[in-house]
Amino acid sequence: MLEIYRKMSLIRSFEEKIHESHEKGMLSFAKGFVHLYVGEEAVAVGTCANLRKDDYITSTHRGHGHCIAKGARLDKMMAEIFGKRTGYCQGRGGSMHIAVSEIGILGTNGIVGAGIPQAVGAGLSIKLRGTDQVAVAFFGDGASNTGAFHEGLNLAALWKLPVIFVCENNLYGISVHVSCSTSVQDIADRAKAYGIPGKVVDGMDVLAVFEAVREAVQRARRGLGPTLIECKTYRFRGHFEGEFWKPSYRTDEEIDQWKKKCPIARFKKKLFDMNALTQEEAEAIEREVASQVEAAFKFAMESPLPEPESALYGVFAQQQEVKEK
Repeated sequence: MLEIYRKMSLIRSFEEKIHESHEKGMLSFAKGFVHLYVGEEAVAVGTCANLRKDDYITSTHRGHGHCIAKGARLDKMMAEIFGKRTGYCQGRGGSMHIAVSEIGILGTNGIVGAGIPQAVGAGLSIKLRGTDQVAVAFFGDGASNTGAFHEGLNLAALWKLPVIFVCENNLYGISVHVSCSTSVQDIADRAKAYGIPGKVVDGMDVLAVFEAVREAVQRARRGLGPTLIECKTYRFRGHFEGEFWKPSYRTDEEIDQWKKKCPIARFKKKLFDMNALTQEEAEAIEREVASQVEAAFKFAMESPLPEPESALYGVFAQQQEVKEK
């Protein structure tokens, strides 16, 4: 549980550093939007605490937290977001396209819902190879209204694939409230159409997420097929950094009410009540986390940008052309 607290704190601190950097204009050369995970940390950490290194995850445009929870290095994450050569994808992917194959991160993804069929493909690979790995697809409430969602659940259910579908319902698809886009109150109810378990959990409670995912992972490893888990959560910041703050689609009262449910503060209080954490230990963890984030930031700042001549390196068509020559 202390590791869960530390990992959630690490994600929060990392994202706050990205926010600070954006506010200072330091991300202007790293093209593309930056979508922060502040407020949703319990979902990523509660889920990934159940996974092994060889298990897979697919992520979203808001994927920094998923990557860190799965074990990605902060320095290479930070460098990638800043477009540096030392990043996981040599600065080519940026915030929305980070992949770390050696620890099962099949990529953050700028296309809504696109990680769902990727996870199903990973699940099919697992079944064909006969291992007991699992694949987790993280996606938002908006993605549950795409064809990829329904096709993915159908195939995973039909073939009993070891896939856990984790819906992060943070109430908004950009600025559209879920009640204006989705025909059901609980997205987990859609599992019934495919004959698989569906469960709603408090996405601001890391232990509730952990328990729900643990059951789903155990079920998947036994060959019993997929599960859909809907985590009711909330993003504390705007859809992306640079969005007009205090946007008209949300009220101050709503934001304040959800901030009172902060998953890190709630879990910290639980640890205090259990005598599993002291104030001094909490402060030590916070100092350690801040130091790690600062070291990652320093690494990114001191790293070089990719050379212009490297623009075609790693591009399949270019590799084929070179091979033919």
